[in-house]
Amino acid sequence: MASQRDVKNKIASVKNIQKITRAMEMVAAARLRRAEQRISVLRPYADAIGRMTRQAARAAGSEVTRVPLLREHDSETNMALLLVTGDRGLAGGFNSQIIRAGLRLSAEVAEEGIASSWYATGRRGVSSLVFRGHELKGSYTGFADRPAYADARTIADDLIQAYVDGRADRVEMVFNSYVSPLTQHVTRQRLLPLSEAAFVGEDGGPVETEPDDSAGVRKALVEYEPEPEKILRRLVPDYIEISIYRALVESAAGFFGAQMTAMRSASENAGELITDYTLQMNRARQAEITQEIMEVVAGAEGLS
Repeated sequence: MASQRDVKNKIASVKNIQKITRAMEMVAAARLRRAEQRISVLRPYADAIGRMTRQAARAAGSEVTRVPLLREHDSETNMALLLVTGDRGLAGGFNSQIIRAGLRLSAEVAEEGIASSWYATGRRGVSSLVFRGHELKGSYTGFADRPAYADARTIADDLIQAYVDGRADRVEMVFNSYVSPLTQHVTRQRLLPLSEAAFVGEDGGPVETEPDDSAGVRKALVEYEPEPEKILRRLVPDYIEISIYRALVESAAGFFGAQMTAMRSASENAGELITDYTLQMNRARQAEITQEIMEVVAGAEGLS
């Protein structure tokens, strides 16, 4: 049995760890509230940009093929894969589940003869991919806790340029979408090409249109000036940027929620350890007292 002093040292160490985990939980909770506010403001704007892009693409009709970002390549031989992770750990499986999802996606497309070009945000994703021997075409770190729109624009510019230059025939993004502090869903989103997404609504249904009785066809609800094609050339890059920015903001909120939950669990586990060690220390103290009493009794009997 461990000595009383050893058990006291263990209790002191666990209490120090518990203080740290409780402090980290409170910091994560405060940052989570701010991140949730950013999400509540961003989501309606991002959804509106998506609707505008789909409606403009529907109105453009066959002219969408003139927009480079809406034109599918003749064949797919390379996929650009963007993984959105955090700069720090101590958040349970938040980062590892994104990395696993990216590796699974890469393995799936590899069976179809499609190679993967890796892009990653967050130090955890970058270091994990490098450790696994993957060459990164783009790494973006230092802003995972509070991303700015300029960060999303930098990432979008690199991915768009890779698609336009033919270095990538498809662009996919994997990130944690925020649901609650306890729940973050791994989400996969195709960024490029946009042709398929442009003609389908968010719920998988068709884009809103209204019937034209005189012509017997359906037309878009909005009249565009200038032409929809010119609007799409400006709107599509904005749509990609806002999609990446939304993923970064959702990931930041998800990270704080996961970290808060992980640190709360760690604090509770530390409390259980302290209770167990306290019982162990009491047993050690009782054993020492019993031993001392037996020695006193034995000594008294020897003198008599």
